[in-house]
Amino acid sequence: MTEFPDTTTTSDPSHDAPGEHGDDAAGYYTPGEPIADTKAPGGPIDDRWSTRKFEARLVNPANRRKLSVIIVGTGLAGASAAATLGEAGYVVKSFCYQDSPRRAHSIAAQGGINAAKNYKEDGDSVHRLFYDTVKGGDYRSRESNVYRLAEVSVNIIDQCVAQGVPFAREYGGLLDNRSFGGVQVSRTFYARGQTGQQLLLGAYQALERQVAAGTVTTYTRHEMLEVIVVDGKARGIIARDMVTGEIETHLADVVVLASGGYGNVFYLSTNAMGCNVTASWRAHRKGAYMANPCYTQIHPTCIPVSGSHQSKLTLMSESLRNDGRIWVPKNQADCTKDPRDIPEEDRDYYLERIYPSFGNLVPRDIASRAAKNVCDEGRGVGPEVEGVRRGVYLDFSAAIARLGKEGIEEKYDNLFDMYERITGENPYEVPMRIYPAVHYVMGGLWVDYDLQSSIPGLFVTGEANFSDHGANRLGASALMQGLADGYFVLPHTIRDYLADGPFEKVADDHPAVVEAQQSVRSRIDHFLNNNGTRSVDSYHRELGNIMWEYCGMERTEDGLKKAIDLIRTLKDDFWRNVKVLGTNESLNQSLEKAGRVADFFELGELMCIDALNRRESCGGHFRAESQTEDGEALRHDETFAYVAAWEFAGDPESNGMGTPVLHKEDLVYTAIEMKQRSYK
Repeated sequence: MTEFPDTTTTSDPSHDAPGEHGDDAAGYYTPGEPIADTKAPGGPIDDRWSTRKFEARLVNPANRRKLSVIIVGTGLAGASAAATLGEAGYVVKSFCYQDSPRRAHSIAAQGGINAAKNYKEDGDSVHRLFYDTVKGGDYRSRESNVYRLAEVSVNIIDQCVAQGVPFAREYGGLLDNRSFGGVQVSRTFYARGQTGQQLLLGAYQALERQVAAGTVTTYTRHEMLEVIVVDGKARGIIARDMVTGEIETHLADVVVLASGGYGNVFYLSTNAMGCNVTASWRAHRKGAYMANPCYTQIHPTCIPVSGSHQSKLTLMSESLRNDGRIWVPKNQADCTKDPRDIPEEDRDYYLERIYPSFGNLVPRDIASRAAKNVCDEGRGVGPEVEGVRRGVYLDFSAAIARLGKEGIEEKYDNLFDMYERITGENPYEVPMRIYPAVHYVMGGLWVDYDLQSSIPGLFVTGEANFSDHGANRLGASALMQGLADGYFVLPHTIRDYLADGPFEKVADDHPAVVEAQQSVRSRIDHFLNNNGTRSVDSYHRELGNIMWEYCGMERTEDGLKKAIDLIRTLKDDFWRNVKVLGTNESLNQSLEKAGRVADFFELGELMCIDALNRRESCGGHFRAESQTEDGEALRHDETFAYVAAWEFAGDPESNGMGTPVLHKEDLVYTAIEMKQRSYK
């Protein structure tokens, strides 16, 4: 095990080191035993995945037909896993709450997918993708997992091309690449601004092939409301048919959660309105550790909030930063002017000024904080919302002059069209206005190298787990992780668990099954019979305001403690006073939302406790008390170089969260040296 010296830069003396204040979160949690990833092999990092694949036990084809798998979620991670495991011969049940698997939120991804193909011959490699990802995550990810991700990335593109995914190509017919934030090479494959849609259609076709073959059964418009744990192992789920209201029990030998992230805890985000944490949180309440929940990603290029009426924000792809230049006026007096009337010398291209090496392609966390800073200085643009202008310009005039309007249309036409439909402004003529918004979460259920959670038999893939991105995800890496997990990682690791089968069947009247059914029904009955006075949406919006204000782009000890108090008070009122109309025996979106928001309350509280405990700044987690003299994030590796894995300590049958237990998994780097990030 190699130890590296602490290379953290010295902070301003006014910014206290964590030891000087003790533990900010003392009294909010209980210290637990340390944990470790026991499945990750040792040895040279480039041999570890090959070693693990060889060591994982096999299941012969005849036995696979006797083994059943439940997969919750049909995005890139879920659909690819279901297709691959179905083709391998396992009996697979696939669940989604959408009316079709192809409507999973992966379809909304725009910009691209990373892979270390080095088609541009610009110095890229598996090791460089590994290094960029660890650095981009501010050295808070597992190096073994990240190297595996970089290693299998090269296979993903070949798989998708074989499926017919229409990646952009150069004039000569070769696959094209572009750059994304946090890197200095071009490794992002793309299909205009519709990459997620095209990749999901490829995975969906593979899934439907297995449906036709009879190895996969899909359950659309079904929402998982509970996980069934028998003798300490995950053996099934309770799901509600969202059309009829029927509460269904589905049993299997293993359960896979590929249910996405929890950004909607903030209410306003770029996530689809239905995105939620319920599948993950129900597993957390049954014993699955939740890791690094405070690590949330604020995306720098989103259409700004236009008023309090909004319930959804819109992403504008990071790929736009390849050709668009971000600026604000140098003078506050110019903020209300038509941007075309502001001369070049009066514009502040602040990212190019502060970070000359990376310019407009700095990582997302850095670009987002920089935008917030210039707006806090009073130099934001666009209409005032609650007395503040929250917007910066993304200007394509130089790119149009260089490439012509046709060249920009070829790259970004659907994105430009979408922007004009939403704002009524033509970005070919007037600079876009953008501002950061919640987009992704790096936190999620804790998993080992095999992607198995702390509940044996419960595996977690894609954004639902925590494993690959540390404290900040680089652009175009979410699609990479989802497909890597589903096509190339889980099928190898899950077989080691299934090799112990065939397993003893679980009866429908088993006490654990009955308990899970009763828990779901009593929760539904409470919401329908509560007869309060406030709508679910009003509670969700208020919770989101608390989270954004105190656990958003900048966090402080006082603010986080205030947020915890506010959340607890609001949660108590929610359980007493929420009103849910309608019945269970029909489509009832108010009922669906009530269950999701109830889980968001508990998640939000844990996020604040996690952020309070981590008195350092790293990636998307920025503590105002921990920053360098020039306002950059300041890590404290000697104190916080660990994964925070939280154990639920409340009564699973009550509405209380109890005092969570913190288990720490030390992060050890042997292949690269931990350094203070710099993109200047």
